[in-house]
Amino acid sequence: MSDSIFKQNYFEIFSIEVSTDPDLNQLKEKNREWQQQVHPDRFANSSDAEKREAMQQTSLINQAFNTLKDPVLRLQYMLSLKGVDMNSETDTTMDGAFLMEQMELREEIGDAKNNSEPFDLLDKLSSGLKKKSSDLTHDFDKYYQQDELDKGREIVRKLQFLNKAQKEINDIVEQLEDELL
Repeated sequence: MSDSIFKQNYFEIFSIEVSTDPDLNQLKEKNREWQQQVHPDRFANSSDAEKREAMQQTSLINQAFNTLKDPVLRLQYMLSLKGVDMNSETDTTMDGAFLMEQMELREEIGDAKNNSEPFDLLDKLSSGLKKKSSDLTHDFDKYYQQDELDKGREIVRKLQFLNKAQKEINDIVEQLEDELL
């Protein structure tokens, strides 16, 4: 085993270009290959040091895979490659119009249960979120390529709001489906 994997960024580990839209099938295939190579079960009869290294490599590969397959985590990671810290608690500024849209969206989501066609409304809201997320990801790519990282950071923060709204929709859909059973 080689420790060179620990010197690579997540994209390099999977032999893919740094991109907002990587080939997820290629990512999954490379992940499968890595897991076959370094899975700790393969080192059951090895020394403790080799077992430990296999565990560390597997952990790194899992973390890299989970980061790159998640659109928001992937963009955060891309920013981190350029030195941008997304965990700063001191940055509380946000686009006021966007926040107002989010408040209105949350109201619509909350009222969906009382709608005569809740599934249709939730589908419509979900489609709108997907479109907006796609547009924002496209904008992020443009800003990232131009090294306008503050704008990229703002987009990631917006995407986090959209993901949270999508999760709320998914939770309500699941709840409504359970009630039908």
